[in-house]
Amino acid sequence: MELIFWLSLTLIAYSYAVYPLLLLIVSGIQQALRDTRYLWRRRERRSEEAKVWPNVSIIIAAYNEEQCLQQRIDNLLQLSYPKEKLTIHIGSDGSSDATARILMAVQASHFRAHVFEQNRGKINVLNDLVALTDDSILVMSDANTHFETDAIENLVKHFDSPEVGAVCGELHLVDSESADNKDGIYWRYEQMLKFHESRIGALLGANGAIYAIAKPFYQPLPSNTIVDDFMIVMNVSKQGKQVVYEPNAVAYEEVAPSLQDEEQRRVRIGTGNYQAFTRCLWALNPLRGARCFAYISHKVLRWFTPHCMLVALLSNLLLAAQPAYAGFLLIQLLAYGLAIWGKRKSSRGESLPGSLAFLTFFVSMNLALMKGFYSFLFKNVQGTWQRTSR
Repeated sequence: MELIFWLSLTLIAYSYAVYPLLLLIVSGIQQALRDTRYLWRRRERRSEEAKVWPNVSIIIAAYNEEQCLQQRIDNLLQLSYPKEKLTIHIGSDGSSDATARILMAVQASHFRAHVFEQNRGKINVLNDLVALTDDSILVMSDANTHFETDAIENLVKHFDSPEVGAVCGELHLVDSESADNKDGIYWRYEQMLKFHESRIGALLGANGAIYAIAKPFYQPLPSNTIVDDFMIVMNVSKQGKQVVYEPNAVAYEEVAPSLQDEEQRRVRIGTGNYQAFTRCLWALNPLRGARCFAYISHKVLRWFTPHCMLVALLSNLLLAAQPAYAGFLLIQLLAYGLAIWGKRKSSRGESLPGSLAFLTFFVSMNLALMKGFYSFLFKNVQGTWQRTSR
């Protein structure tokens, strides 16, 4: 029982603390080797004058997005990417509000509106829209996202290399009222991991708000797929192509207005994560090298952290007769009690101090993951969606 207790805690600590340190070390070594090779080769600088931009299609599936859709369309029409090289495809997935009317009213020559009468789920719309374009690069995004004007250029410049199959941009979270950047510690931590995983050729998934893939590597997904962004890019990685992180390709998105809204979103994402796990068993192959290392350390262990937390609590209860383990149990119960208190304060709109906010977020996130696991096991998983506040 002691072994089970310490093993569960070790797996949590490894994924959240040890793995990032290992990643930073490996990333630093690889970057130093690259810099050394660059100096020895004395490569000439490439002329930007000879740059030929590829044809790009922006692909967005929208469901009941009347509140933000017009602003999104305006944002896309103002991008600096050459208009003759860009086509914008937005599909309404059986929306019951004004989404379809807004799309049909757009007059831009490089804009394509697609109205699907039946609500079939996001991935079905993406599959259909991708099949309609012949452009070599697909930029995937969401209806509630806002791109910097040069986001497309920063994404597609990496496709000069035939080894690159997908590029992940950087998403900044902002407050809807103040427009301030609200990227929390955890979000910045995740962005740091993506950056260094990209350096060692181990970046696997992407954020659905802003990423691009070479069309030949797009594989249509089953209609009940939930985390489409992760699976689309995982399939690119499965085909042996590199996935690159580009921090200068910037997008913005509003944060969820409350912890409850964020939890609802994370329950669904959690359900999709366990679905993705069963479809990506190939990534557990050690022969995949750095990709396997990152997948297990960053993804799989995170998805099963709530299970480790539960095992740690139950095994600690059975060991509580020993004074030392009674102390560990007291610490666990105190932490969970503070998280419950923090969640109640948050639900009333009260602000939380930094440490309590992080603890509340961490526990709530893993509770949502556990709910997602239950949903995956015992409910009929569907790809259709319900719009959330974020």
